[in-house]
Amino acid sequence: MMGVVRNWRVELIEAYPDLFRPPADFPGAAQGSPECDAGWYDLLDRLCVRIRAAVQADGGPFKLSQIKQKYGTLRVYWDGALSPEADAQVEEVIALAEARSAVTCEICGEEGRLRDGAWLTTRCATHAEGRPVVEARSGFENMHIVRYVTGGNRFVSCRRYDRENDVFVDVDPATLGIEED
Repeated sequence: MMGVVRNWRVELIEAYPDLFRPPADFPGAAQGSPECDAGWYDLLDRLCVRIRAAVQADGGPFKLSQIKQKYGTLRVYWDGALSPEADAQVEEVIALAEARSAVTCEICGEEGRLRDGAWLTTRCATHAEGRPVVEARSGFENMHIVRYVTGGNRFVSCRRYDRENDVFVDVDPATLGIEED
């Protein structure tokens, strides 16, 4: 008898039912079932481990509502009512996963680059299918920029994603020519 081919999406949902809240009789029908290719399985598994830790420490309700590829990178949406601290932890975990997806081939999981074509995709050289690389402005490669207002003042947070260590590294916005008000 041939080996049984498992569905990686169902395996992920079954490993984290507390995050996906699938119907008992059909785990593949979970609302948050990933809509992306298997190359991102590892980063999704890492995402779930980290979210689970934040949610369990908080105890508030949580559910992944959508996971998809959009404009070549991962998008993760959720519903719940967490404390501000847990909410910030979950958002940081999601930001890390989204940044990792921008440098990880969605087909095989190897290091990749954002590529142009009929659709933006993140692919390694092997799976690029002739699509040209989308060039980032020099110095802005793997950059995560957030603009926010606090107390009437506008601020900018700049962090570069380090794929090897799976962390953000702070970057002074002034070194990129970005000014705060």
